[in-house]
Amino acid sequence: MSRNRWLGAAAAVAGAAAVGALTHRGPGRALDRRLYHAINRPRGPRADAFFKGITELGSIWAAVGATIALSRMGRRRAGLDALGAAVAMWGVGQLAKKAVMRPRPYEAEDEHRLLIKEPRGTSWPSSHPGVLLTYLLVVTRDLGTPAPIRGALMGLARAVGVSRIYVGVHYPADVVSGMMLGRAIAGAWSSVVSPLVLEGLGAVSTGSAPGTVVA
Repeated sequence: MSRNRWLGAAAAVAGAAAVGALTHRGPGRALDRRLYHAINRPRGPRADAFFKGITELGSIWAAVGATIALSRMGRRRAGLDALGAAVAMWGVGQLAKKAVMRPRPYEAEDEHRLLIKEPRGTSWPSSHPGVLLTYLLVVTRDLGTPAPIRGALMGLARAVGVSRIYVGVHYPADVVSGMMLGRAIAGAWSSVVSPLVLEGLGAVSTGSAPGTVVA
């Protein structure tokens, strides 16, 4: 892994931890709660349906489904590589949840809207947008996805992040931290693990850049 990638991953992890710490209590916590209430407030049935409809795109099961779809399109190696990274992000998220034990908004706030079934685990960090971002960053690097499509996919990950607040299961700081962790894990995975996985599956040609799929 290049020095810049290490620094970028370390900075993202530090940023996630800083966001969590700054919003644990005091003015940061008050701001986090205000933002939560501003995003969680009702905006009509269409908005409810939209955010409920996209929020599970960040689940690990959605990543499995995407991998199956890519396999059927002849991109199995890229799908499996991205799925491994997504599982790693999910695991990190679960460990962080157990370490921090931050209550979810519907447990801590007197006023809240909960639009989906209560999820398992605690609030910080938000795994869904982190898992989706990790998957998308790795798979688009592997496939050499054009910048406009990649940008649209990153926008989808951000929309899923907003949805977790809108449906009432996370605070904004949870989402920001989760996406920072996802970016860190995706960068580390693509630099360290992807070349090994793809080469082992015969997906990297001699002289190819790490993580570049040629078939």
